[in-house]
Parts: sequence; C-alpha cells; structure tokens
Amino acid sequence: MGQKTKQTTELANKERRSFLGKAAVATASMTLAPGVIFMGMAEAKPPGKPADEKASDKNRWGLLIDTNKCVDDCDACVQACNFENGLTTIHGPETDAQWIRKVKIRNKATKKISYLPLLCQHCEYAPCIDVCPTGASFRRKDGIVLVDKHICIGCRYCMMACPYKARSFVHETITNQVPDVPRGKGTVEACTMCVHKIDRGDGSTACVDACKKYANGAIIFGDLKDPNSNIAKELTTYQSTQLRPDLRLNTGVRYRGI
Repeated sequence: MGQKTKQTTELANKERRSFLGKAAVATASMTLAPGVIFMGMAEAKPPGKPADEKASDKNRWGLLIDTNKCVDDCDACVQACNFENGLTTIHGPETDAQWIRKVKIRNKATKKISYLPLLCQHCEYAPCIDVCPTGASFRRKDGIVLVDKHICIGCRYCMMACPYKARSFVHETITNQVPDVPRGKGTVEACTMCVHKIDRGDGSTACVDACKKYANGAIIFGDLKDPNSNIAKELTTYQSTQLRPDLRLNTGVRYRGI
C-alpha cells in the first residue's frame, strides 16, 4: 500500500468514527433557509470565548504553508477539509465543491517544482466582497472571509472576481450535513478557515491538524497580530510570500518556498 493510500485510509477511518460519534449526540435540526440546515448538538466543547462576544479586530487569523514540506503524493489536508465540512460521500452525495486543492507549480528559471494547497486566501481587500451585489460575501473583523447563505443569490460574481479560483457553487441539494457547517443549494462557498473550530476555541483548523498528524506539518495556523504566536514568529524569522502580491490584497494565507 502506497504512502498516500495509507494516509487517506487512516484519515477516512478516523473521520468516520468521529462522524458517528457526532451523529450519536445530535439532537435536533432546524431549517434556516431553503437548502440550508442547522443541526443542534446535545454536547459541545466549551467555547473559546463568551457566546455574545463578537469577532474582534485584535486578532487576524491566518495560515502559513511551507511548500518545502508539501509533497506530491499527500492529500491529507484535502481529505480532512472534505470531511470536516461535509464535502465527502461519508456525509451524503458526492459534490463538486472544492474548498482546498493541491496545485503543482514550476519555476521557469530554476526548474524547481513545488506542491502547495490552494484555498481561499482570506484577503483584507477581498475582490469577492467588492463585487457581491447583496453583501453575502463579507469579512469578519478577525480577517476571516465568509459567505452569508441567507442572502447569497448564487450570481457567482465572486467566483469570477477571485484571482485564486477558491470558490465553489453548490449545484445539488445537500443532505446529511455536518452540524457546524450549514450549506445550501444555489449558493457559493469556500474555505471558512474552520471558523466553527476557531469560535469554540479549538485553536487549529482541520487541514492543520491532518497535516501535523498524517504528513509533514507543512501548515501552521495562528494569530498574525500576536507577536508571541508561532505563525508570527515564523513570519518574522523566515522569508515568506503572498500569492499574487502584485494585487495588494494583504492575504491571510502566506507561503514559504515559492
């Protein structure tokens, strides 16, 4: 069995057990809008902050991805994202949504080949927000860019505006949704930086956890504004870059080794 197959199998088995455990404590479901379902949980981890405390601009959540540690035959981050957000057959019908994907790039001058996870870059000056006619695309004060499913009309202007092709359109009715990640037919969606995990105080994202456990630990999550955070220290110590820095979007996702 190859390394990639073994990693994927181990991750799938682990996440199936996790899903069954969550399903056992789910107590209720409530329709919020056509095609969008919210499911309540009887048990939950203590939240990271009081429920009535809003996202604050004292934080800027971000990711640092070291492409030197990212290899071709590993998709642990993709598998973890798919499961965490209900994009896999484990939760229902297969979808064409893709919140994170592996990309191969080649430096024309040096011939160096790199592999990197590509996802929503959570821009400070997000083009998707600029073109959204309803305000469904928005940015929280802590830097996370999200889509309000209640007012998204599926025009897909944001998909055309995103220079990273990081958004997906939901074509089908979604069933067996993950409790923390409501989705809806006819709406646009993208990486949420596991906002549900951040808001309950997990201190990490699904892709980071999977990369650390099943791969080389190529992804770091943290507060870009906190000089004592691991991600801030790494960015201060070692060279990194944004994708398409010429656009001056001030992304929340940074890369090393490209």
